[in-house]
Amino acid sequence: MSKKQWYESLFENYADSYDNEVFTQGTMGECDFIEKELQYNKALKIIDVGCGTGRHAIELSKRGYTVTGIDLSASQLAKAREKAKQQDLQIDFLQHDARNLPFKQQFDVALMLCEGGFPLMETDEMNYEILKNISQALKAKAKFIFTTLNGLFPLFHSINQFHEEGSTMEGNASYDSKHFDLMTFRDYNITKVTDDKGVEKELECNERYYVPTEITWLLKTLDFTKIEIFGATLGAFSREDQLQTKDFEMLVLAER
Repeated sequence: MSKKQWYESLFENYADSYDNEVFTQGTMGECDFIEKELQYNKALKIIDVGCGTGRHAIELSKRGYTVTGIDLSASQLAKAREKAKQQDLQIDFLQHDARNLPFKQQFDVALMLCEGGFPLMETDEMNYEILKNISQALKAKAKFIFTTLNGLFPLFHSINQFHEEGSTMEGNASYDSKHFDLMTFRDYNITKVTDDKGVEKELECNERYYVPTEITWLLKTLDFTKIEIFGATLGAFSREDQLQTKDFEMLVLAER
């Protein structure tokens, strides 16, 4: 059996801890924005890629939308199903690799928020496979809303300082960026977490940061015709947020 990638190891037995992390606290505001973008059309079928413990899928389901959540992590999905059951919500939470989805033109909307797989893969080709599989899962006329790491940020700011300032809130993950490679736009870091069983993990990770022109070009190759990119403020997505170098993430709104 091949060695597990860092993103597989990270999310094992990490569901409760994940829900306490800083970056998972903006669900309500993010869903408000999504609803507005969808013009409150409850007939739309949504796929949530890299759904984690189901926070967006559950909130949107509570608001009357039909959502299918997919994730690679069995323990994250187990937590999502448990949370949905507690709230009497019928949501399909399915275990799939986003690089190999079984869906063909089934959904009107795709969501991929909070690094839902996309910039975490070990090669650019694998990251592109995620975009391609999502595109194939969408109908001919569809919307795609996602966030990803902003490649402009590390050129002007410290990744470590960003994480240090964020870690003052609840959550147990710590990040130590060792090297940002200007040739590949990959940040190589050591991530330390304590999982739900109290086991401490130290993982060698690398994440791909993207610049807006790359994202635009990649989406155009997949026949998205309207692509807009904004700054992604946690819990407060807005079309008023012009992307700046200080934005750690960017919000991508694509449609065709």
